[in-house]
Amino acid sequence: MTNITVLGAGTMGPGLAQIFAARGHPVGIYDPDQQKRAAVLDQVAAGLEPFLRLKLITPEEGQAALSRLTVREDLASACREAEVVIEAIPENMALKRQVLTEVQNLVGPEVIICSNTSALRISDLALGLPYPGRLVGTHFWNPPQIIPCVEVIRGDQTSTEVFEFVYAWLKAAGKEPVRVLKDAPGFLGNRLQHALQREAYHVLEMGLAEPEDVDRVVKYGFGLRLAIMGPLERADLGGLDVGYEIQHYLLPHLDARPTVSPVLKDKVSAGRLGYKTGRGFYDWSDPEMAGRIKRRDLVLLQLIQCLKEISPGQEPGNEPGDDG
Repeated sequence: MTNITVLGAGTMGPGLAQIFAARGHPVGIYDPDQQKRAAVLDQVAAGLEPFLRLKLITPEEGQAALSRLTVREDLASACREAEVVIEAIPENMALKRQVLTEVQNLVGPEVIICSNTSALRISDLALGLPYPGRLVGTHFWNPPQIIPCVEVIRGDQTSTEVFEFVYAWLKAAGKEPVRVLKDAPGFLGNRLQHALQREAYHVLEMGLAEPEDVDRVVKYGFGLRLAIMGPLERADLGGLDVGYEIQHYLLPHLDARPTVSPVLKDKVSAGRLGYKTGRGFYDWSDPEMAGRIKRRDLVLLQLIQCLKEISPGQEPGNEPGDDG
């Protein structure tokens, strides 16, 4: 067992705590916001519900996971017995550097610090730390208790020992870690995801389709393939010569601006931030829409179980000529 501390009880923290508590590790969680601290156990209990509903865990296992969680009242007590600290605070460089420095001043040089940043360079976060070699990036995907992938990012000063330990530790926790060998903004996943996101905003700006149809072409089109094959595998199967010709014609027509989409900027300026404010591209105030979060988690878990049952080489959809 490893004593783990999770810093932050917002969007990601409770899910991170659930992952490791469910695997038998004692987990402390801290947030400076008292209301968030008070809500943590209920959030973890809610995160366990789809696992219980699909009988992936027993009620006894769920209760045992909750019993391993301790909500800490201050940063010092949260760090006191930690062997691994996972930072999951807001995506702000100055704030993260401040907290990471405080943490490394509270723990010994043997403690591993993981940052759950989505895009900030680990090397920049490590500047000025007492033990920069002990910092490694671990980018979990939301909801972290369900999505298997974790990007393990090696900063310029991250030691090989720490990098490989964290990779193996996450593998043992049931995750699907991937090694990110160079410390670039956005790492792997968000560079790919935001390339798609940028073009999604662009087609709205062009008036090509309404938001519902933009989402439908992904969900019921090429997005289905993404669950069983990545873009490079799909390219091989479709034929690299075909992809070459498509890119030669299409790339000049895709958005390549290095600035935030005006469509996104207008939404944010109007306070339409999505689910958290009740309106974004969709109206989330409808109770039926709000229920999508629960349905999302159930469907994702069912999909992951299906993927686990498919042995390598027998994945559906891996047929030559798949160049759509």
